[in-house]
Amino acid sequence: MCWPFVTSADALRDPIENFFDQSFGDLHEELVTAREEGKKGLLIMFESEDCPWCKKMRALVLNRASVQDYYRDHFRILTVDTEGDTELVDFAGKSVAEKDFSLKHNRVRATPVFAFFDLDGGLMFKYTGAARDIDEFMWLGEFVADDHYKTKKFSKYKRERRAQARNQS
Repeated sequence: MCWPFVTSADALRDPIENFFDQSFGDLHEELVTAREEGKKGLLIMFESEDCPWCKKMRALVLNRASVQDYYRDHFRILTVDTEGDTELVDFAGKSVAEKDFSLKHNRVRATPVFAFFDLDGGLMFKYTGAARDIDEFMWLGEFVADDHYKTKKFSKYKRERRAQARNQS
């Protein structure tokens, strides 16, 4: 799928209301909902309150209407606080603190981390760090939604997409 590049006229919307789905912290139920909605899976953004890169992603990328629309078409999107004590129910139905789900279950040590899970709760792909720009984040979504992660590395996919973008301009 070729993504039309985002323009400066792209509408800005609050990412809390328009990027992330509301959740009661039951990941097993989130999988059921994702299945019912015809989604590819879940995207969990692991973040911490003091993370400058998380704030950058929210302020420059996750607030774009085109980004929000694309990601919400393909994934249920949740956020997990890597330092949080709030309990959530993991994919196996067990109660666990957010910080333990982050570190012990998903080896999240730096933030942000964007982890894509299939409809059975299996990890499809994990991306650590802030995307360079909107295009790179859109390519990340395409990479997972279109199953490119099964056959190539994201770095190769980005190079291919950048070359396509240069040839189109």
